[in-house]
Amino acid sequence: MIDLYTWTTPNGEKPVTMLEECGLDYRLHLVDISSGAQKAPDFLAINPNGKIPAIVDNDGGQSIRVFESGAILIYLAEKTGQFLPTSGQARAETLAWTFFQVGGVGPMLGQWNHFAKFAKEKIPYAIDRYRDESLRILRVLDERLKSNDYLAGDTYTIADIINFGWVRIAVSGKGLKDDGANELESLLAWVERVGSRPAVQHSLHKLETAKNERG
Repeated sequence: MIDLYTWTTPNGEKPVTMLEECGLDYRLHLVDISSGAQKAPDFLAINPNGKIPAIVDNDGGQSIRVFESGAILIYLAEKTGQFLPTSGQARAETLAWTFFQVGGVGPMLGQWNHFAKFAKEKIPYAIDRYRDESLRILRVLDERLKSNDYLAGDTYTIADIINFGWVRIAVSGKGLKDDGANELESLLAWVERVGSRPAVQHSLHKLETAKNERG
C-alpha cells in the first residue's frame, strides 16, 4: 500500500492522477497547506523541504519515501512499467517534457499566480515578467502539440500527467485565457483530450470530495 500526502493544487493533483492511471492501491492523506500542515515535524520527516506532494511506498517489506512530483511520477512509472518508455527517443522525449514542467511550467505559472493574485504589493514588473514567460512556455507546448497528440509523441505518458494540472488552470478563466492562452488551439485540444480520461476525471473528483469531507 502506498501512502500519498497531498493537497488540492496543480502539484498535488499529479500523483493522484498517476496512481489512478496505474491502478495502484493507496491511502490519501490531505495535507492542508493553508494551515501550515506541511511544516509539521511528522510531514517534514517525509519531505524535509516541507512541500506537497510526497509518498511512502510500503510494498515489499520496506518503506520508501519519495518527494518532488517529478521524482514521484518517475518512481511510480518504473515501479509499474507504465507511462514511461524504457529506452530510445520516446524515453528521452518523455523525460525532457517532464522536466520542462518541473523547471518551467510550474515555477513560472506559480510565480505569475502569486504576484498577480496573492502578493500584498502589486509589482507590475513581476506580474508582467512572469505572465510573459508563462505565455511563452505555453506557446512552446502548443507548438509541440501541433504535430503530436501527446507531449512525448503519439503515446500518453508522465509528461502529460505532470503538465496537465498547471496548463488546465493556465488556459482557463482563472489563468491566462484572456491574455492569449485562448488562442492556443492545439494546447486547448490537448487539455480536453487529457481531461477526458476517466482516471484524470476520477482523480480530480476524489481530491475535491476528500477536501469537502474535511469540512
